[in-house]
Amino acid sequence: MTSYKYTFKFIVIGATGTGKSSLLNQYTEGKFFPDCSHTIGVEFASRTIQIMNDKVKIQIWDTAGQERFRAITRSYFRGAVGILLVYDVTRRNTFYHLNTWLTDARNLSNPDTTITLVANKIDIRERSISIEEGEKFANENGLEFIETSAKSNTNVEECFQKTARIIYEKIQSGTLKLQENQTLNDPQETESGIEKKSRSQCC
Repeated sequence: MTSYKYTFKFIVIGATGTGKSSLLNQYTEGKFFPDCSHTIGVEFASRTIQIMNDKVKIQIWDTAGQERFRAITRSYFRGAVGILLVYDVTRRNTFYHLNTWLTDARNLSNPDTTITLVANKIDIRERSISIEEGEKFANENGLEFIETSAKSNTNVEECFQKTARIIYEKIQSGTLKLQENQTLNDPQETESGIEKKSRSQCC
């Protein structure tokens, strides 16, 4: 078993079809699946990374964006220290729905949880939401911000690493309290440092 000092629980939220699962697949497997179905309920993967002198296990919960799964999704906010709020830069309706998702995140998670706004699918030239609009929303709501493409693997690594570094810094400064060697009763880590539950190849 890979040893690690902290476990960071991440939850990935946002409207359906924004590429949440594709971001997860790219980060944990280095793969992009162009033909994929929507997530049903909640799916899971993890990866162990190095931050400063410490190993940190990131457990990532990928949630369904459909309204009928919202009750299931809400139950997974508990214990999350990082939230990725994802929208599709080519679909303005996914940007309009950010406030609804953010309200859930604020109400159901710890006040010290780090929330990163993720503008995905920037590989597509015909975009509907500018980088300035995304930055404005993030600044107005106290969020971190990054633009990504799961397809071209642009900023995917940095998206997760940046959020994890901020959480780590909060722990070191005493802003966030997290026990060392915390476990969340999830599947065991593999020798490769990457772990997955059975899951479909999803968007």
